[in-house]
Amino acid sequence: MSGIYIHIPFCKQACHYCDFHFSTSMVLKGDMVQTISQELKLRRDYLQGQPVHTIYFGGGTPSLLNQEELQSILATVRELFIVSDDAEITLEANPDDLSPEKLQELKGAGINRLSIGLQSFHEPHLRLMNRAHTATESVQCVLDAQAAGFDNITVDLIYGIPAPDHTIWHRDLELLFSLNVQHVSCYALTIEPDTALGRWSKKGSFKPSEDEFTAQQFEILLEQMKQHGYGQYEISNFSRPGYESKHNSNYWRGVHYLGIGPSAHSFNGHSRQYNVSHNKKYIDALKQNAVPFELEELTLADQANDYLLTTLRTIWGCDLKKLRQEFRYDLGSDHRAYLQELQEKELARIEADVLYLTDKGKLLSDQITMDLLAEEV
Repeated sequence: MSGIYIHIPFCKQACHYCDFHFSTSMVLKGDMVQTISQELKLRRDYLQGQPVHTIYFGGGTPSLLNQEELQSILATVRELFIVSDDAEITLEANPDDLSPEKLQELKGAGINRLSIGLQSFHEPHLRLMNRAHTATESVQCVLDAQAAGFDNITVDLIYGIPAPDHTIWHRDLELLFSLNVQHVSCYALTIEPDTALGRWSKKGSFKPSEDEFTAQQFEILLEQMKQHGYGQYEISNFSRPGYESKHNSNYWRGVHYLGIGPSAHSFNGHSRQYNVSHNKKYIDALKQNAVPFELEELTLADQANDYLLTTLRTIWGCDLKKLRQEFRYDLGSDHRAYLQELQEKELARIEADVLYLTDKGKLLSDQITMDLLAEEV
């Protein structure tokens, strides 16, 4: 199996926390749709005939595409690749785009899973982040999507936004659970240097939350998700049984995927490709039948670290036997004392030769993973 990710690099406005590649100018949107189809044609052999089980429109804001544009891209995918009949086709959308008419367009184009970037139900927090929608739209768009027949909906929320206490976060979660969506992704507010929040933080005009405050909100999140029947299958992702994201789950399991569009990444097990993060350079190159990307060949240590970085975040854990046999990295031997320490501190557990992080360990997942990375194998 394999997946295709399609990056749509356009947004109405820049969110103050976002450092993804996008443009607020729509001048090149028509050309972009055409060159995305051209890149698909030029890279039709990348997945080596593997059936495509997931197609994911990310961004940027893919909901800015109209039905005709989406259908054109999907028709090209189906023409060039073997797409399974039950393929998961996800589109990221902003609430302000999701009118009842737009939702019908998306269904008509073949989208069967919506990823809605709510981020918050609290108006001041939405303004702080420079989101284009209102708190009322955060609720209404989900209700409209459900009324339109979408039965596989995921929403994004951000926690760790500065606040006097956890009252707003509790209220956000209460509203979330009232909507009864199938899947939720929750991310801590991260202050990236080349963003508005990053620049304000550097000047001292914005003060991020303390780590302890953010960790407390993560613990509240875990408790509430369990109480409401959502399983945490990856550190930031929660779902009702059977509604885990197939696309992202495959990524965390090392399944091969093709990334299309400016800034998109591709992975085939032994190398990664990184498309240029520049709309005009991308379009100009594709018009000359060239895909503008950088290639990174992965050493055995790189492959071991990729596997460790992705699997340790998930409910499925890191298979130590696979690390030894496929990547020649004996984690149990090289880090025996550290693994013992993690277990004694109840940060991790090992069962049937699989390493899992506990809830306590997930709070320190980045540091734990860094400590376990292979230097060479």
